[in-house]
Amino acid sequence: MKEQVVCKTTDLEPGQMKASLFGKQNVLICRTLDGEFYAFLNQCTHQGAPLDKGMICGATTDKSKPGEYDYCRKGEIVRCPWHGREFDIKDEGRMLANPNKKLPSYKVRIENDDVIIYK
Repeated sequence: MKEQVVCKTTDLEPGQMKASLFGKQNVLICRTLDGEFYAFLNQCTHQGAPLDKGMICGATTDKSKPGEYDYCRKGEIVRCPWHGREFDIKDEGRMLANPNKKLPSYKVRIENDDVIIYK
């Protein structure tokens, strides 16, 4: 299977995500606050948790001090529900704590109201 409609653009508001199927693969469709769509394998690289059960959030900066949180990148990070691993939606699903690891990703395009993913 080369490409498939996985949802409608109206199915996700900015800052939301949902699970869908790409053939037999369980995929995660994310929509960032700027309205862009991204797609990843819906499985954490650590122990396989379903990422759609986690949340889209932001991250703290390296300027944060103990007990303080300098928050940034709201709506651009997926957090795993099991162990809190965080992945950068806009940077190919790279793990924040280890940028050498990343989620398997899919290409996305929008046609009319359809969100289409492909390899």
